[in-house]
Amino acid sequence: MILASEIRAGIALSIDDRLYRVLEVVHHSGTGQMAGFVLSKLQDVRTGHLSERRMKPTDKLEDIALAKRQMEYIYHDDESFYFMDPGTYEQYSIPKIANGPIEKFLKEGMKVTVEMLGEEALALQFPKVVDLKVTLTAPGIRGEQESTMKTATLENGMEIFVSQFVQVGKIVRADTEKGKYVERVTLKKV
Repeated sequence: MILASEIRAGIALSIDDRLYRVLEVVHHSGTGQMAGFVLSKLQDVRTGHLSERRMKPTDKLEDIALAKRQMEYIYHDDESFYFMDPGTYEQYSIPKIANGPIEKFLKEGMKVTVEMLGEEALALQFPKVVDLKVTLTAPGIRGEQESTMKTATLENGMEIFVSQFVQVGKIVRADTEKGKYVERVTLKKV
């Protein structure tokens, strides 16, 4: 059990027989006229639905420890993503609805962290950035400032704006939450 005043973003809670991930927490201290409260933004781990909950700082909640396992992405269908545990070769499915628009960033063979409750795969801890190859872009315009952007198509089919100096075949880092270009990746020669 955990007090509402102790909850932090990222932990899992069981409330009314549902499993939630805490996305944001705001602690409001009380005044002489008004008692303090904790406002939390929660996401249902199984359905992906968002909700807000206002609690007293002294409310007791059941925190759930989710196990984290490294797995390899195999494929997807209309409803689920499928992952394989490389140690046991067991396959697990995670509903697409619980993970949002990450499908365009998953590549076959990609290693990701899967959160487990017992033997049930619940959600992905997806990286904030991924590296993808540029498959199509126009040549850079000479004399333009580096802050000028151009469109590029990545290996996953997604179009983003990149810097003028990015060329076809180069690797770029993309933000998975915003779907935006972060930087060009330079590979070190060994």
